[in-house]
Formats: sequence, C-alpha cells, structure tokens
Amino acid sequence: MPAGAAQPLPLGLSGWRFLPLAAAIIVADQVVKAWMVQHFTLFERVRVLPVLDIILTYNTGAAFSVLSDASGWQRWLFVLLALGVSAGLIVWLRRLRAAAHGLLGCGLALIIGGALGNMIDRLASGRVVDFIHVHWGQAYFPAFNVADSAITVGALALLIDAWRESRSVRRVDA
Repeated sequence: MPAGAAQPLPLGLSGWRFLPLAAAIIVADQVVKAWMVQHFTLFERVRVLPVLDIILTYNTGAAFSVLSDASGWQRWLFVLLALGVSAGLIVWLRRLRAAAHGLLGCGLALIIGGALGNMIDRLASGRVVDFIHVHWGQAYFPAFNVADSAITVGALALLIDAWRESRSVRRVDA
C-alpha cells in the first residue's frame, strides 16, 4: 500500500460487523414467505387487528406494484438493481468504523437484507411474496413483506443518522 494511504479497518472494527443483521433479515424474510405460500391460498385473508390483515399476494413489480404490468423484463431490472445497490452498500459498510456509526451500519444492513430477500424471490419465481396488509376504513395500503419493512426501517435509520450528523456539524461550526 502506498505511503500515506488509509489502511483498511480490521474486519471486526469495520461495518462488516453488521452483516449478520442483513443475513438475519434474509433468513426471516424467506422463512415467513415460505410459510405463507405453504399455508395460505392466493388472496386468503386473516384479520389480525382491525387495521391489519395477513393476505397472500404476489407482486411482479416494485413498491406499489410499479411495472407489475410489464412483460417480464422488469424481473431482471429489479434483480440487477438489488445486486448493484447491495454491492454499493456493502462497500460503504466495509468502510464504516462500526463503533462510531452504529445507526448507519444497522440501516445499511437492513436495506441490504431487504433488497437481497426480495431479489431471491424474483430469481426463484419472477415475483415477490407479499402478505402484510394495513388498512384504515376504506384506505388500503399495498401489501408488503419483511424485506420491504427492513428496507423502510433501514432508510429511516439512514435519514436519522444524516440528520444527527448535520446537527453535530452545525454545533461544531457554531
């Protein structure tokens, strides 16, 4: 390594410490989806709470069924996007100093796990299994799954981390 170049962090101190969280999300997502497919028929619904149903649905598109009516090419687009985004986030994770960036590391791991969990579905069957259905009165939110939830919580963690960072920079500048 050239003189003056930054030495990579030892793996135990890097953000790679968060990869087991990504793996846990993938496993949980796939186990629950497999259980749903085995025990529910398409569109079978079970009311859990007045605002929450469990229902088996499939989505060939992205969030909110974007591109679900396309002819099948979207499957490979979403697989490539999941791989590309996950690879970029894994590089970012590797460069993190885990002790200083816990929220950011968790957020990245959640997004990686969610993206790869849904990617596995797309590779296996060309569609994603969705089963969590939230509604209020006549307003129905699109069904989603564990992977989608992990991506959403991970994105929120990134936003909170960025907000905290911007506040600490403003305090230092003041």
